[in-house]
Amino acid sequence: MRGTRLSDSPGTAYDPPEGDIPVLHADHEILVVDKPAGLLSVPGKGEALADCLIARLATAFPEVLLVHRLDRDTSGVMVFALTPHAQRHLGLQFEKRQMKKTYVARVAGRIAEKTGEIDLPLIVDWPNRPLQKVDHAAGKPALTGWRVMKAGDDETRVRLFPKTGRSHQLRVHMLALGHPILGDPLYAPEHAGAYPRMMLHAEELRLRHPDGGRGMQFRARPPF
Repeated sequence: MRGTRLSDSPGTAYDPPEGDIPVLHADHEILVVDKPAGLLSVPGKGEALADCLIARLATAFPEVLLVHRLDRDTSGVMVFALTPHAQRHLGLQFEKRQMKKTYVARVAGRIAEKTGEIDLPLIVDWPNRPLQKVDHAAGKPALTGWRVMKAGDDETRVRLFPKTGRSHQLRVHMLALGHPILGDPLYAPEHAGAYPRMMLHAEELRLRHPDGGRGMQFRARPPF
């Protein structure tokens, strides 16, 4: 498995991290974990890419069902269903944009403003897939809010609030803003890519529990 080339991250090898997956919450309907960076959410094509988060969770939770994904190089909070009912319920929350997500990122350069919003439609860049790109004519609506946490001379720490869930949305939006996410193997230029991991972490997830609709909030501290 070591050194296997990843079809969705050209030029990078799949070297998934070892160790246990931190469980943030588990009950009769849902499972919430803190996904490590470098681990696929679901299996890729072929046996070499079979090691993934859902496969590891299935050893302890055989009934685990997928609800959403995080990119391989993103860490942080993920929710899984443990019943078909919970999978449908949580899936509808994502579809209706009722699930509230907060990310933390370190990005290249100093962002002068304190807050802002990026409203740029995205589409797959077919000749260079899986890359995504901004396309005002054919792209799907994509909206991201952001707020500066700490600005330095060479980098800025920001919180990101995706209002939509397009593929690579935060990564492409920050690139379009002129501040690519540090360590991004697909979108960061060379000077911003020389980091041990992509500096993007799903810090918080707010949802309604499938059994009764109670509001719940789960957090995982960024490891960077």
